[in-house]
Amino acid sequence: MTFKDSSSHFQIVDVTMIEPDSSHLRQNIEEGSLKGLVNSIEKLGVIHPLVVRPAAAEGRYTVIVGERRRQAAILAGEKTVPVVIRPCAADATLEVQVFENIGLGVRSALEPRDMANAIQAIAERFATPEEAAQYFARPATWLSQATAAANLSEKVTALLDSGKIASTSTAVQLERLAKKNEAKADSLIDQIEQLPEGEKVSKKVVDNALSEESGRRKKTEEPAAAAESVANAAPPIEREVTVAVRDDALGPLPAAAPVASRSRVNPGKVRLVAEILGLSDGDEEEVLVRLIDEFLALKNA
Repeated sequence: MTFKDSSSHFQIVDVTMIEPDSSHLRQNIEEGSLKGLVNSIEKLGVIHPLVVRPAAAEGRYTVIVGERRRQAAILAGEKTVPVVIRPCAADATLEVQVFENIGLGVRSALEPRDMANAIQAIAERFATPEEAAQYFARPATWLSQATAAANLSEKVTALLDSGKIASTSTAVQLERLAKKNEAKADSLIDQIEQLPEGEKVSKKVVDNALSEESGRRKKTEEPAAAAESVANAAPPIEREVTVAVRDDALGPLPAAAPVASRSRVNPGKVRLVAEILGLSDGDEEEVLVRLIDEFLALKNA
């Protein structure tokens, strides 16, 4: 009998009675990668039942699908888990595992705006953004990024709905540009609005505009900051210094050791880290803040 035609029934099972499949295609699961799932189970329990088959020992079961959920449930302190029990041959088990994980439309990710709206609706139940982010086991900076697509301006929303902006992430980048330079963003929005029917602006165009603005602001801010630093520096203390005359026999005074200048971080590395963190404008300060938040969240997890 094939898996498709096999009978099945739902049951709540003691998690200790479920054993892993020794030949499961997912052999290595790092405990650190389960943190998000553990947090979810701690808050809501196991949402999707595991699929298991009867094991050789009476009353025991072997995982077909859901090994990560099994391990996370144990880490979350769950005593029982929901399961769907189905007889399944070993060769069919492997096929089920492959089709479950290969994609092919088995599970489609939510559209970014839908996810952002949902996260924002949940976040509004909490007194502060920090409390909301903690509920999701994420750093505080994550919440503003996760809900950015839920807070688009009317103009940008209209362009996204009309199909003139390539994606939700492009719309979010356009909003970021508006925060840095509203006039430049408005000019770009006007150009997008004039695009012929069926044409759309690519994310690269918006990313480039945002990168140019970030670079311009940095060049403008650095000299100003340097000037302010010099202006605020304490005046040198005037004092009398007695200089002893050095005998020629001692030779010339040694040259002063060169002062090591502070090297800047390679911009290419900053951009690479920014892409990994989902901060496409590559702003060095923003990258540093995000890295600090992520590090503290990891240490406190």
